[in-house]
Amino acid sequence: MTTEGFAPAKINLTLHVTGQRADGYHLLDSLVVFADRADRLWFTPETQMQITVTGPFADGVPLDHRNLVWQAAELSGWTGHIKLEKNLPHGAGIGGGSSDAAAVLRAFGGAENALTLGADVPVCMHRRAAHMSGIGEVVTPVKDDLTFFAVLVNPAAHVPTPDVFRALRKKENPQMTIFPEVGSSLKDWLEWLRRQRNDLEAPAVAVAPVIADVLRVLGDTPDILLARMSGSGSTCFGLYPTRQAARDAASAIAVSHPDWWAVETTLS
Repeated sequence: MTTEGFAPAKINLTLHVTGQRADGYHLLDSLVVFADRADRLWFTPETQMQITVTGPFADGVPLDHRNLVWQAAELSGWTGHIKLEKNLPHGAGIGGGSSDAAAVLRAFGGAENALTLGADVPVCMHRRAAHMSGIGEVVTPVKDDLTFFAVLVNPAAHVPTPDVFRALRKKENPQMTIFPEVGSSLKDWLEWLRRQRNDLEAPAVAVAPVIADVLRVLGDTPDILLARMSGSGSTCFGLYPTRQAARDAASAIAVSHPDWWAVETTLS
């Protein structure tokens, strides 16, 4: 019997790097939400592990143990054929591989081992707005129902996360300020978001200067409320007051930069 999994894009609305442990792991403080853009997976039990990858971003996805999906299946004790429809760019700061792995753990168990697959996997297990801290192992759901109209833009630049962290000069930065009170309006949340940061944005731009171009293009679109990079890059997001404004921005960017991935989405 085949079962289906859904692996939404993870977006770091904020990402503060607050320190580094002796073992090299960085301490993070981040508000994470999830998009309605996602990879899809189908699981069919068989006697041997096999991964088949389709979709617009199938090229370059490993089909063996290097794939986090394969590793997650082993942690779950599940064996079979996994068909992965790769709709999200990989190595793009939106947790595509981590979300794929989380979909496996949700389906077959092994959540207690999620962190061994990467810092983003525990928060991707939740698939809802959450505060992520520690090295990724502390995940606290946000009580407010946050919904934002957004555009995601990736300039087809793969940015290795280790390179970005190496370019981060200051490891100990201030934490996020206290969240708005429960029941606060989206306007209050937007004002709060503007006072926060992504500490990896500047080092990522140093590694891949095209990210600065993406932020500039987003910042020039009509009705833009906030433009920022997600994760360690290279995907950036723009927030808009209406779904139509987001659609118009995504369409304009797709026309002016046809080699970029630019899509309208809802973050929640």
